[in-house]
Amino acid sequence: MDAESPHLVFAVALGAGVCGHMVARHLRIPSIVPLIAIGIVIGPDLLHWIDPRALGEGLFGIVELGVAIILFEGGMNLDLARLRREGGPIRNLVTVGALVTATGAAVAAHALMGWSWELSIIFGTLVIVTGPTVIGPLLRNTPVRPRLATVLEAEGVLIDPIGAIIAAVTLQVVVGAHTSLSPGLQGLLLRLGFGAAAGLVFGFALAGLLRWRRVVPEGLENIASLGGALVLFAGCNALVSETGILAVVVAGTVVGNVRTRVSRDLREFQEQLTIGMIGLLFVLLAADVRLDDLFDLGGAGVATVVALILVVRPLNVWVSTLSSELELRERAFLSWIAPRGIVAAAVASLFAAVMDSAGMSGGAELRALVFLTIAVTVLLQGISAGFVARLLGVRAPGRDGVAILGADELALAVGDVLAASGARVVFFDSNPAHIRAAEERGFQAIYGNALEERTLSRARLENMYAALGLTPNDEINGIFAREAAEEFSVPETYVAINRRATRYTESRLERQGSYTLFDRPKDVERWSVRIRQEVTALHRYVFQGDASPPPEADTETNGALGGLNTDPYILLATERGERCRPMRVGFEPREGDVAFVLVFEPEIEDADDALAAAGWMRLRTGAA
Repeated sequence: MDAESPHLVFAVALGAGVCGHMVARHLRIPSIVPLIAIGIVIGPDLLHWIDPRALGEGLFGIVELGVAIILFEGGMNLDLARLRREGGPIRNLVTVGALVTATGAAVAAHALMGWSWELSIIFGTLVIVTGPTVIGPLLRNTPVRPRLATVLEAEGVLIDPIGAIIAAVTLQVVVGAHTSLSPGLQGLLLRLGFGAAAGLVFGFALAGLLRWRRVVPEGLENIASLGGALVLFAGCNALVSETGILAVVVAGTVVGNVRTRVSRDLREFQEQLTIGMIGLLFVLLAADVRLDDLFDLGGAGVATVVALILVVRPLNVWVSTLSSELELRERAFLSWIAPRGIVAAAVASLFAAVMDSAGMSGGAELRALVFLTIAVTVLLQGISAGFVARLLGVRAPGRDGVAILGADELALAVGDVLAASGARVVFFDSNPAHIRAAEERGFQAIYGNALEERTLSRARLENMYAALGLTPNDEINGIFAREAAEEFSVPETYVAINRRATRYTESRLERQGSYTLFDRPKDVERWSVRIRQEVTALHRYVFQGDASPPPEADTETNGALGGLNTDPYILLATERGERCRPMRVGFEPREGDVAFVLVFEPEIEDADDALAAAGWMRLRTGAA
């Protein structure tokens, strides 16, 4: 294999990155772990399948643009409403905390590695960052309390551009590579202000353009957003160096929090692109690190990383959360979790090249120590996060919630019943009116494409005991249930079938382990219209014992009621003791079970007769 061919290097690295993501998904570990391992194995020191240096200066161009794409997508996934609730700790972690980390890491490198103060300070600024590419997978595998997760996610996205700018300014001061801008604090403040302002202007402009098809034709929205983000990044860097990285994060945050006609598709496109770029960049950057440089760090390198984990990070968190409402155990968990990600790797590689060209020694050692920091923090904290969360008691509550795809009237009625039993109910919908209706009733409602993993992650699906696909589209309902089960291990999944189930539908649901929602297929849209017209009422029925269905009953799809071919009612949920669960085909009632039944009022007598024939009697104490 020609490891010197730029085209082959790029193609093999991209393919290897995809393989790394697949391995990580199967093993449920942060993707950085297999990506670094793959990069080292196929790099010049071992298999020599690729040599990133064959890309020449193009390597750094790929790295810079790839980081811009990753951080633009990271900004899009920041929920400003959640950020505002935990604003104090987040603000302190990315300001005061950044200073504490930079100072502590520099002292550790100087004392333990014996480096000069100049090189130690550069290292300190490089490890300020954490990163969404490692925090996200870690939190998916280790669900923690919502406010704790919010702080970690926001820190990961926001600290990356701030840390990169601080590091760039520091490097300019140390190596004397000054531009027309004043170095030091003045240059730092200028970069932060310019990057934030440019990101805000571009973000609102892009969000506005995406609202109208006359400006951005249908089908070109994704590529327009990608092209715009890259132009923003490169343009800002050309005007004021090292400001593009902050600009794309701010722009992504604006676009992600402003509803447009393509919000769902844009998020999906950016997510897929980001996954590809993370794989490509980590494989290339890991392959560019020499194993000899890592081994030469010796015990001093390991001790430096240990000091970052056990001394510097806890000090950072203690200073940053002094006046916050976070509990001591939550602060302790924050103190343990600070894995470094793609931005640290990318900036370290760029800095090593700049230092070499400026005749400053230590670039290779600096990059090696940063990669050692990444490998140790990701591997150690990724493996131990679950144990530490359990030890400190900060894991999210056990599976106590229900996720419902669709927020029309019938779905809200089911949500009301389940919420009354104590379940935490979260709705997904791409219709803004449905989202508002759910929020007005006090539910958490998430706008977006519920078939995207990131959208599902926002609802903490790993904490749900059930997921219901409850839209008029059978196919979408089934896919949602499958994704919830496969990607988040939701134990109970239900699919609303809007027509009488065919053998194909039944076998498909059986294969994926999903139940058919309600006592038989129901017309979801028809029932939503009935609720909207206020011609329905919710009643409770108690099961009094086995009963035979009437002769005219249709038993093609045997349900709990014997498959009665009538539609004056719909069973929403059943209650047995203190346990309330959605109704499903195949449910076998016991004496004393209570059913919550939505009845079409003009035909309530027919409903009572049909239900009584199946052993259910209406409680005459009034509507539920």
